[in-house]
Amino acid sequence: MAAIAKSVSRSALGLGLFAIITGGTIAVTQVMTAERIADQSARAEAGALFDIIPESRHDNDLLRDTVALPQSSQLSINGPVTAWVARNNGRTLGLILPAVAPDGYSGDIHLLVGIDTQGRVLGVRVTSHRETPGLGDRIETRKSDWIGSFDGRSLDDPQPDRWTVKKNGGVFDQFTGATITPRAVVKAVQRTLVYFRQNRSDIRKLLNEPPAPRNSPLSPEVIAGDKREAEHS
Repeated sequence: MAAIAKSVSRSALGLGLFAIITGGTIAVTQVMTAERIADQSARAEAGALFDIIPESRHDNDLLRDTVALPQSSQLSINGPVTAWVARNNGRTLGLILPAVAPDGYSGDIHLLVGIDTQGRVLGVRVTSHRETPGLGDRIETRKSDWIGSFDGRSLDDPQPDRWTVKKNGGVFDQFTGATITPRAVVKAVQRTLVYFRQNRSDIRKLLNEPPAPRNSPLSPEVIAGDKREAEHS
């Protein structure tokens, strides 16, 4: 009887140790996976930042030069908004704001939207999404040049009621077999521009400087030229 009890005790101890080791292994794996995903996300974000505003156009450390902006439901971001600032000779040339399109076909679409001090789009990039491969994923630059259709746009170009896809009377192309995805991105970019306009005075105060002149060296036309040169280099 004692031998049976000892055997049962050993088995229980073995199972307990197995559970502890297994649980620990799973926890370590989850932490490592989370860190790897975070690292990949950070790399993608950094690449997108320099894609929107090329390094040749600013002389500051874009990755470290950030400013905390007021929270807003327009950007669909929880908590304070962290924007990246592009400067040249100490003057602000543009900001890159994070935004989320919460109404994508398969969930949230995370974006970065570059805006110059006049409220014009310098560029838009998608940093993460779960849209349908072969359909909605054309929002990625490696799948199509559709995302470039925002370059140089502003709240007044096009008019507010035309900030949607052509199927709904707007100026932006939809994708064959996928209208929800591009429409969600268009609306998210428009909301980001609205956010910028509504908070422009606060942003200027935070940056402690007046708006840049219209002949700023970081105009959408100059940015577009740099992007074309980078693509062919």
